[in-house]
Parts: sequence; C-alpha cells; structure tokens
Amino acid sequence: MRILLVEDEVRLAEAVRRGLEAEEFAVDLAHDGDTGLRLALTEQYDAIVLDILLPKMNGFRVCAEIRAADNWTPILMLTAKSGEYDLAEALDTGADDFISKPFSYVVLVARLRALIRRGSGNRGPVRRVGALSLDPAARRCERDGTEIQLTPREFALLDTLMGRSPDVVAKADLLDAVWGADSELDPNVVEVYVGYLRRKIDDPFGTSMLQTVRGVGYRVASD
Repeated sequence: MRILLVEDEVRLAEAVRRGLEAEEFAVDLAHDGDTGLRLALTEQYDAIVLDILLPKMNGFRVCAEIRAADNWTPILMLTAKSGEYDLAEALDTGADDFISKPFSYVVLVARLRALIRRGSGNRGPVRRVGALSLDPAARRCERDGTEIQLTPREFALLDTLMGRSPDVVAKADLLDAVWGADSELDPNVVEVYVGYLRRKIDDPFGTSMLQTVRGVGYRVASD
C-alpha cells in the first residue's frame, strides 16, 4: 500500500515514515502544501496523511483542491490545533478523518488501515433502496440513474445505512461502524456527514430518503 505523507516538521515526518514502512507501507514525503498537492494529483496513493499547518499552501486548501480535481483518495488530516472549528473545516473540505497532535502512533496506523479498507471497499452485493443503489465493488452510487460522487467516508456511512434499511440505526452504532469503536471523534460528526449525504442523495432529487428519527437515529427508506 502506498501512502502520501504531507508534513512540514521534518523530524516528525521521518519518524512517521519509518514507522509506516515498518508496517509495510510505501511512503512518499512532501514538506509543503504545493508539493503535496502536485504529488496527490499526479501519483496514485491508497491514502494521504495531510498536516493542516503547512507552508506555501495549508492543508485545508490542499484537501479542497484534491477533491475539486475529482480525486477521492482517503485523506487523514493531522494538526497541532484542536477544537470543533478545525474539525468542521477539515470535514467541509473533504477530509475523511482527523487526528490531533500529539497522537498515538498505534491509533494513527489503525485509523489509516481503516480508511484504506473503507476506501477500497468490500465485494458485497449491490444495495438497493427504491431508486437509490450502491455498488461496493465498483464504488458507485446512483439515484434515478444519476451517478453521485461520494467520499470514502460518505460511502461507508451510506453503505451501513442501506445495509440495515429500513431499520433505524443509532448515532452511536454509526460512529462505531464507520469511524471505529476506538474513534476519539465527537459523535456529532455523524450529523455532519448525514448532512453531506443529504445534499448529495436527496436535495438534487426533491425527496428525502435519508430520514432522521428523533431521539433514535437515522435510516434510509424509499417511503
């Protein structure tokens, strides 16, 4: 598996690179945003580890530019900053996960492996709920014959909901299934991603399939 690591702290970058290589990852390094963006758009990676506070171009902009180029490689953002606004901006620009420095190396590797697994998808059957279909093998989502582009995390969330449709799935269960039981993220991240999904699978079509059951959770249903 090939990883792009974009981190301006040289000693930290080298330490993370050595650790990932010990786990049998191949790692390319970039120490500024411009170089990181160029590599992300010209090379093929299984995942990108992206710092936020970078010279030349910050990580938020790098992430946004990657997504604007229709590149959906899973992105894990690193930052020395903390707080809900940093998390919200990272997610808004298209990142799939977020971890604050100082971080546990074990957690970093676990999160990275989980992102890659979800990004590559499983080979399960095509899921269908009404006019909405999700093909895990082809990484393809459609509604009424219109293809919908999803990030790996959005895809995993929709896959979980459709796999249990028409049942309601609790927010805590979605957090465990999509982000992992050891996730340090606030459970409200589920609401953020439900909002992202609604803007893609519901808003353009005029009817809501992704439904909120207040006090219980969420479900995808055709009615």
